[in-house]
Amino acid sequence: MIPIPPLRFSPGEIVATRGADTLLREQNLSPVKLLARHLSCDWGEVDSEDARANEAALQTGARLLSVYTVAGIKLYVITEADPRAVTTILLADEY
Repeated sequence: MIPIPPLRFSPGEIVATRGADTLLREQNLSPVKLLARHLSCDWGEVDSEDARANEAALQTGARLLSVYTVAGIKLYVITEADPRAVTTILLADEY
């Protein structure tokens, strides 16, 4: 069994766009893996400015963004600003 890192914030409702869902299914990749990374503050491939903004957002309640590459395609995981009611998994070109 793979240990799950502690979650640092609540995702609210979790949704995915059709494009993201199709990509994850085609790659036989569970969205839970990406969500676990995002919720444990592994922001993936964000630049240093976005990483700093995410760390500040944990205190202020602002939007949180993670970026991961799946099969050469960028996926975003975005948790909306307070109230953190929705986390969306989407392709970068769907943003």
